[in-house]
Amino acid sequence: MRVLVVDDSSTMRKFLRKILVEADFEVLEAQNGRHALEMLQQHHGIGLSLIDWNMPEMDGMELLSRIRADHAFDPMRIMMVTTEMEQRGVVHALEQGANEYVMKPFTRETIREKLLLLGFPVHEANAQIAP
Repeated sequence: MRVLVVDDSSTMRKFLRKILVEADFEVLEAQNGRHALEMLQQHHGIGLSLIDWNMPEMDGMELLSRIRADHAFDPMRIMMVTTEMEQRGVVHALEQGANEYVMKPFTRETIREKLLLLGFPVHEANAQIAP
């Protein structure tokens, strides 16, 4: 399945890409909300987006709002991945259509647990199969 990671930090995108590729996802990246909207128009079949809240040009909440306004993206699951820790922000993101919320810093296991909560099977693509 295709996943879109949206974060202005290349380090964070690389970290999330590694987790998602290990779990057997195809990963696309965008550095802000505007770029993410372009990616969504160009690449069909994106079933999940991990979106940072604070980004230049278009932040994660505006991106979330635009995605949820377009019914073509109704099936897409959205996980906010952010430093925003106020409960009001979490509630607002969920009310606007986010399906899950992860606060930075987080671990590989946290992302994997959230993927399972969203109903995505998490595979170990590089796992060794014992004889």
